[in-house]
Amino acid sequence: MTLRRLIVYASGIAAAGVIAALPASAAITVMGSGLAQACYKAAEFNGDPRTAVAECTKALEQQALTPADRAATYINRGILRARSDDTDGALADYDTGLRINPQLAEGYIDRGATYIVLKRYEQALADIDKGLSLGTKKPHIAYYDRAIVHEAQGNIRAAYEDYKKAVALAPDFQLAIEQLHRFKVVRKPATNGT
Repeated sequence: MTLRRLIVYASGIAAAGVIAALPASAAITVMGSGLAQACYKAAEFNGDPRTAVAECTKALEQQALTPADRAATYINRGILRARSDDTDGALADYDTGLRINPQLAEGYIDRGATYIVLKRYEQALADIDKGLSLGTKKPHIAYYDRAIVHEAQGNIRAAYEDYKKAVALAPDFQLAIEQLHRFKVVRKPATNGT
């Protein structure tokens, strides 16, 4: 019996040790209306981060929020701060939101995305895995971000598998589709049963 080995190659700048893709984020829904809702919408739908951070801050300071909405608003403001290249502020917001509600899967995934930008890959991987284990509502984003970590760490096969999983979960997820186009899969016959 001849066994085959599956070899996966990635082309582009990631093969040279540079991140080829930017991480994605997952906003957390806030119920009701008002500034916290506006904060959520800006985080979810790519609103202007500078304006939206101010709305999020006003929501946290002026609105009577449930603990769940307060935690979500911190996470959403963290997303917006990360988009403004304020990684320290983003991490502080993620930490605060996760202290209020440590079951927010998306908060771990978003913090993991910020760790990717900071090239703190072990922390990113731990947070993304935690978000997956908590049952994120957007697992395709988690798998996409985890693929970026795997690729940055040189684990090309795991990166390929996670990009594929992201596309399987969300067939129209363009970020993952674009990354998969960089990969080439070659089947080679194994020799001597290896």
